Amino acid sequence: MKELSLQPLTAELFAPFGAVIDGQTPCETYPINEGLTQRHNALASVDCAAEGGSAALSLFRAQAVSTGFVLRGMERHPLGSQAFINTSGNPYAIVVAPAGDLDEAAIQGFLASSSQSISYHRGTWHHYLLALDSASDFVVVDRIGPGNNCDERELKSPMQLVLP
Repeated sequence: MKELSLQPLTAELFAPFGAVIDGQTPCETYPINEGLTQRHNALASVDCAAEGGSAALSLFRAQAVSTGFVLRGMERHPLGSQAFINTSGNPYAIVVAPAGDLDEAAIQGFLASSSQSISYHRGTWHHYLLALDSASDFVVVDRIGPGNNCDERELKSPMQLVLP
């Protein structure tokens, strides 16, 4: 079985798949609230208006997985972006592949730190949430509305997750 090792999550490496949401990603910054808050502006956009969709906030609670977890499938959302805001402060794994036809040879894995959140571009293939240390909560910003916004594919060659 093919193994998938995780690489550290950086804005540059993750750019083909979406945006990293954290205080380290280069962006426009400026003080607000009488100088007591630093705004990191527009780290990710919400792309959800296709076919009459709108943005929604949800809470996802992911159970932890461990080394050896077998990745069996991927999904994508063709009508909207999907952001995962890490509210538990735990590291987690991200498994992605470029938009378009699912290319299993192009699957990549990232290790998100406890302070990183992400937003997938519309159409990016990804595995569902992979919490690592313990059950973890994520506020999810994604599309609700008419139309099929979730394509799922079973992997022809399942992959075993290798954690650092």
